Amino acid sequence: MTEYLPQINAFLDHLFSYGAVWVYLIILLACLIENFFPPFPGDLFIVASGGLVAMERLNTVAAMAAICAGGMTSAMILYAIGRHYGRDFFIRRNLRLMSPADIASAELRFAQWGGLILVVSRFVVGIRVMLAVVAGMAVYPARRMFVYTLVSYLLFSGLLMYLGFTLIQHVDRLEYYFRTYNYFAWPIVVALVAVYLLRRLKPIRKGNAE
Repeated sequence: MTEYLPQINAFLDHLFSYGAVWVYLIILLACLIENFFPPFPGDLFIVASGGLVAMERLNTVAAMAAICAGGMTSAMILYAIGRHYGRDFFIRRNLRLMSPADIASAELRFAQWGGLILVVSRFVVGIRVMLAVVAGMAVYPARRMFVYTLVSYLLFSGLLMYLGFTLIQHVDRLEYYFRTYNYFAWPIVVALVAVYLLRRLKPIRKGNAE
């Protein structure tokens, strides 16, 4: 793993030669796009930003600001869409991910636990994008929507940045763990494959003998 560090540093030197502002912009756009296209791996950019902070390539506060600016912008746009079009618009379309029953249940939950739902929204992978739309449909107060979602972003992104920071800080230890894993894992894999093949070949040999 460490043998690739010179190539990685060379790539980063080239990237940052254009200015760190472009890296912050990439992070912002990644977090912006993620909410509109959920398969997009925006979380990986957050982890990477933590690693770049550990390498003293980025500033912690500026990186977090870029993450929150991108994510919050898209979240509030989705909230505005839900609030503007309303529940009837989505009910008429009977979307697979937002059936009338789902919408009614979500609105009821927002009325009871809206703040808590938004605070944990970033941790609910898969449906966190739809929560912003549902908050709009439920006419949840915009100010509370912004504050609770921001808290969620700060908590979730902080954890991912810390993960990236820790991975870079302990890259030598990680390499040791991966090598130790390979020493034990590959012999076990080979043995399991051998046992599987022997069991598969045994009936075939019996059939040929008969």
